[in-house]
Amino acid sequence: MKQKAPPRTWLKRIAQKFGQDIGIDLGTANTLVYVRDRGIVINEPSVVAVNTKTGQVLAIGDEAKAMVGRTPSHIVASRPLVNGVVSDYEVTEQMLQYFIHKVTRGGVFHRMRSRVVVGIPSGVTEVEKRAVYDAAKTAGVRAVYLVEEPVAAAIGSRLPIQEPTGSIVVDIGGGTTEIAVISLGGIVISKSLRIAGDQLRKDITRYIRNHYKLVIGERTADEVKTTIGSAKQTDQETEMIIRGRDILTGLPKEIMVNDADIRSAITPSIMTIVYTIKTSVEETPPELIGDIMERGIVLAGGGALLKGLDTLVSEVTQVPCHVSDDPLTAVVRGGGMVLEQIDSLQDLLVPLDVGERPKM
Repeated sequence: MKQKAPPRTWLKRIAQKFGQDIGIDLGTANTLVYVRDRGIVINEPSVVAVNTKTGQVLAIGDEAKAMVGRTPSHIVASRPLVNGVVSDYEVTEQMLQYFIHKVTRGGVFHRMRSRVVVGIPSGVTEVEKRAVYDAAKTAGVRAVYLVEEPVAAAIGSRLPIQEPTGSIVVDIGGGTTEIAVISLGGIVISKSLRIAGDQLRKDITRYIRNHYKLVIGERTADEVKTTIGSAKQTDQETEMIIRGRDILTGLPKEIMVNDADIRSAITPSIMTIVYTIKTSVEETPPELIGDIMERGIVLAGGGALLKGLDTLVSEVTQVPCHVSDDPLTAVVRGGGMVLEQIDSLQDLLVPLDVGERPKM
């Protein structure tokens, strides 16, 4: 005689059938959303445009970013997250609701049966954890789980973090750089820097202002960083024309910058990241060093795409270093994989309070 499944198992099967598993990389610069069986369905800027007179949200994501620097004074396009944590709870809540509602098929009925995992920086406070949890829960989903970004990046990079071997992952996002040595499903060493992609953009903006007396916008600085930015000198010099406002005359001005200029601008921040990675390697227990030497340092996040960064890290640390496959999506893919294997990976979830883990 066929045995009936326990009620709890039966309910979980119903929820899985009608709900969705959603992974979210809630980044300072971009928000990525992964849906089980559909892959990554959203990759948009973490930008919200708000009418300050009425408090109404006018646009979110790509549409809001297009408004940056081009709106009337009463319309402000800004990022509700700073250094990877929530700085404006209400706007973050509306942004998360927008993205979750956008990917949830079947409306409210399916959303109430969906599960969401959100990546957060390591070392955030209980208040910051709760802010992310509450913001996601308000979207009306069944369950919300939190996972540290370097752990999610390691899972998304398919590192064997549950085995008794050492792995080191560096997630360079928009607001933070997360460095973690992981073994047996736990973080052995963790370091978090408030130096990442946004800081490099500010470095470039400041350098251009000081050396060329030219004011450029965020979008221009980002384009310069991704087009000709590099951590090490390359065999071939690259150049780029940029446009901005002349500080002295207030009129439009066009100049030519090269990779050496940009390298000079970002080198102090880059070396801070690299030497923090070196310190993490030096603090790694001897038993795990051999594993790390064999497997190497894995770079993830948008900052991993900076030309020559992996080579520079390898030279300074004397440890092989390589970039994760599709580093931009490593965290969100890892979050999705956590939900797919929630029973075996639940120990990796971030507790909301001391000794408390999110209910399954």
